[in-house]
Amino acid sequence: MKPGRNEPCPCGSGTKYKHCCGLATAAKAAPGDLSAAEISELVGLIGLNRLREAEVLAFTLLERHPNAGMLWKILGVALMRQNKDALHTLRRTTELLPLDAEAHGNLGAYLCDRQQWAQGLTSLRRSLEIQPRNQQTLVNVANAMKALGQARESIPLYEQALKINPRFAEAQNNLGNAYLKLGRCDDAARCYRLALELNPDDADIHCNLGNAQRQLGLLDEAIASSRRAIALDPTLSVAHNNLGLVLAGLGQRAEAVASYRQALQHNPGYVEALNNLAAVLPEMGERAEAVALLTRAIALDPKRAETYVNLGNLLFESRRVEDAEANYRRALLIDPHNSLAHADLGAVLRMQGRIKEAQTSCRTALSTDPNCVAALWLLGELSADRGQFAEATQYFQQVIALDPGYAFAYYSIAMNRKMTGEDTPWLRGAEALLAKPLPLRHEISLRYGLGKYFDDLRQYDEAFGSYQKANELTKFYGNDYDRAGMTARVDRIINGFDAASIRRYQSFGNPSERPVLIVGMPRSGTSLTEQILASHPAAFGAGELRFWQTAFSAYEAAELKDHGGGAHLIPAMARSYLDRLTAVAGDAQRVVDKMPQNFMNVGLICAAFPSARIIHVQRHPIDTCLSIYFQYFSHLHPYANDLDNLAHFYGEYLRLTDHWRTVLPASVLLEVPYEALIEDQEGWSRRMLEFIDLPWDPKCLDFHQTDRTVITLSKWQVRQKIHASSAGRWRNYQKYVGPLQGLMKRPTHR
Repeated sequence: MKPGRNEPCPCGSGTKYKHCCGLATAAKAAPGDLSAAEISELVGLIGLNRLREAEVLAFTLLERHPNAGMLWKILGVALMRQNKDALHTLRRTTELLPLDAEAHGNLGAYLCDRQQWAQGLTSLRRSLEIQPRNQQTLVNVANAMKALGQARESIPLYEQALKINPRFAEAQNNLGNAYLKLGRCDDAARCYRLALELNPDDADIHCNLGNAQRQLGLLDEAIASSRRAIALDPTLSVAHNNLGLVLAGLGQRAEAVASYRQALQHNPGYVEALNNLAAVLPEMGERAEAVALLTRAIALDPKRAETYVNLGNLLFESRRVEDAEANYRRALLIDPHNSLAHADLGAVLRMQGRIKEAQTSCRTALSTDPNCVAALWLLGELSADRGQFAEATQYFQQVIALDPGYAFAYYSIAMNRKMTGEDTPWLRGAEALLAKPLPLRHEISLRYGLGKYFDDLRQYDEAFGSYQKANELTKFYGNDYDRAGMTARVDRIINGFDAASIRRYQSFGNPSERPVLIVGMPRSGTSLTEQILASHPAAFGAGELRFWQTAFSAYEAAELKDHGGGAHLIPAMARSYLDRLTAVAGDAQRVVDKMPQNFMNVGLICAAFPSARIIHVQRHPIDTCLSIYFQYFSHLHPYANDLDNLAHFYGEYLRLTDHWRTVLPASVLLEVPYEALIEDQEGWSRRMLEFIDLPWDPKCLDFHQTDRTVITLSKWQVRQKIHASSAGRWRNYQKYVGPLQGLMKRPTHR
C-alpha cells in the first residue's frame, strides 16, 4: 500500500520530493565570500531539473568553500533527486548546520527512503525539535513510526499536521493508512474520502480507499475504487493487486489471476502479488506454477515469513510433508510469534504421528494469539484422533464462535459424530456460508459436510446432490485421472512381479516377521481391521505409512536405468522400513501398516520381506466406490471424483489383486471380506491373529475402546461397536450408481 503523492516543494522547484524544502531561502544564508548569486544559480538549476549541472557546480564551489553548509545541503538535494548516494553529504550538512531543521529532515527522509527507519526517525525527531510546526516533518515522523510498528502512536502526529494545514492531502491519506493498519477500516475509509476531496485524481488514494472498502466487505465499491485508480495510473501495480484480492473474494478466480498478472507485469518483484497469485492458481489446476511463484518470492525477499507459510501449505496439500515442515520452521526462524506458522507446523507433525509435538505447536500458537482458530481447530482434530469426540466438538464450536466463517469446523463436526435432526443450527450456519463466495477448499469441505448431514438424516437425494457438487468442485484442481496410465502401470507391475521374479528378488530380502500390511481399496474396512489388530498387546497400529510409494518409484527408476538394478535397492529399502517401524512402534512384535494403496506395491513388499504378512480387505464394490465418492480426499485421488473413473480404477485394482492371489502363497496373503468380518467379528479376528502368528486376546473384541491415535477418515467409525449398517448402503443411492453397476461381480476369496 503506497502513500499518496507528495505536494510540490515550497521552494518553487516543482519537485514532489518530501526532502527538497529550504532551498528557496538559501541565497539569504550564503556565508562569507560565497555569493547569493552562486547559491541562486544552484537553486535555479535544481528547479529546472538540471541536476547533474547543479551537482558539478556544487562540487566546484565546495573546493573553495569546503565548510559551507548550504552548499552541502544543495548538493545533497541534487544527489537524492538523481538517486545517487547522498548519505555522506547529508550527514556533513547536519554537522555544519546543526540547527537547520531541513538538514536533519532531509537526512531522516533519505534514511527512511532506504527503510532505515530507526535511524531516520532519530534525524526526523531532531528536525521536529528545531521546527515543531513543520507539517511535512510531522508526517515524515509519523510515517517512520508507523513503519516501525507504532501505528497507534503515529496518529496524533498526522492529526497535528492536519490542524496546521487541514488541506494537507498526504497527511489525510497517511492517517488513513495508520487506521487501516490498526484494523479501523471505517476510519481509514473516511480519511481517504477526505483526501480525495482535496486531490480527486490521485490514483494512490483511490487505491487505498479500495483496499479499505474490500476489508469492510464493500466489494462493489472496492472494485470501483480500484478500477478508478487503474484508470488514473495503469501502471499502479498495487491497484491491480488489490483488484485481484476483491475478485478472488468474489470467487472470480480467472479474473483475479489476470489482475495479479497485471500487477506483476508492472512490478515483477512485487512479492505480495506473487503470494496472492500463488494462492489462486492451485484452484485452477496450476499447482506447479504456484510453487514456482512462491520460490521466486522467497528469492526476492527471504525474510518474509508469510511466503514460507504459503509454500509450506502448498507442499503439505501435495503430501510433501518433510518439505512443508522445513518451510514452516524457516518461517518461525524469521517470526517466532507467527501463530499460523505454529498451527500449520502442528498439522504436519500430526500427519507424521508426532502428536505431542503437534499439541505443543498448537499451544504455542495460542500463547501468541488466543483466538488462533487454526490452532483451536487442530486441537479439536487431535482430540478426535484420540477418540475424545465430546472434547473435539467443544473445540470446533469454539472456533465457530470466534469465526463463523471457518468452514473446516463445520466439516469436522459432521465427520466426528452422527448428525441428527437437532443439528439444524449447524445446517443453517453451513448453508449461510455457502450463500457467500468462498475459497475452493472451504466450499468443498462444506459440501462434503452437508452430504454427511443429509446421509445421517436419511435424506439421500439431498445427500447425493451435496456429494456430487463437492466432487465436481474438486475437479477444478485439475488433477485428471489418467485411465491409460493406470492400466499401463498395472501391466508393468504384473509383468515385473510374477511368481518367479518375486522368489528371485527375495534372496535380497530381510527375514523379519514384524511387518503386517493391510491393503485394499480406500474405505474398504482397512481402518477397522487395523484397529482390531492394534488392540492386541503385541501389535502396534502404525497408521498409513508413506513409505512404499516412494520406494517403488525408486525401484522403477533403477529398473529403467539398468534392467535388474532395482533388486539391488531391496536390502537398503528393507532396513529403512524396519527403522521406520522401530521409530513409530518401538519394540512391538508386530507392526501394522494400513496404507490401502499398498495393493500396488505388494510384489516389492514381499520381495523385501518374504515373511511379511499381507491382509487384503475387500468390501462390496459399489459400497466401496460410493464411500470413496463421499469422502473429502482433496486432489490426491483424482479417480475419486467421478463414478466412471472410480469404476475404471476399481477394475484395475481387481486385475492386480487377482494377480497377487495367483502368485502369492496362502501363508503370505489373507483375504478378509469386510461383510463377513462384521457378521463374525470374533471368528475373523481369531483367523487374522493366527495368520500373523499372535495368540488370541479378548481385547481385540473391544477394539472400539482401545486408546490409540487414529488419523484417518474412519476415526469416528472405528470407535463404535461393529454394526452392519454400512453393508449394502449403496442401495440407498441405487438410482445414482449406474456407472458402478458393472462391478457387481465380486472377486473370488481364497
